[in-house]
Amino acid sequence: MASEIVRHEGVVLCAAVSPYRATREEVRSRFEKDKFIEAYINTPVDVCADRDVKGLYAQAKAGKIKGFTGIDDPYEPPVRPELDIDTVAMTPEEAADAIIRYLKEASFLPAKA
Repeated sequence: MASEIVRHEGVVLCAAVSPYRATREEVRSRFEKDKFIEAYINTPVDVCADRDVKGLYAQAKAGKIKGFTGIDDPYEPPVRPELDIDTVAMTPEEAADAIIRYLKEASFLPAKA
């Protein structure tokens, strides 16, 4: 659906969350060049665990949840994402601003928006 909207000059934001590089590259292949942006929300697994209000990382570390990304299932970071958002160095507001700034600079959003 997203690729069809983009084909008609629309802009779509999707959370195509996948720990596997091949899956993300397959999604990228559905779009024309320069019509797809991969945003790497770069957060070390220990920071994810510290921020986990549901306790899922602790459960995974204890073996209660199997196939948990970053614990007993790999995460393959992107090789060349268009955006690399370092959530340790940035506040959530700064991260959002960086994403919006990039979208404006790449003409996905109007400069005045």
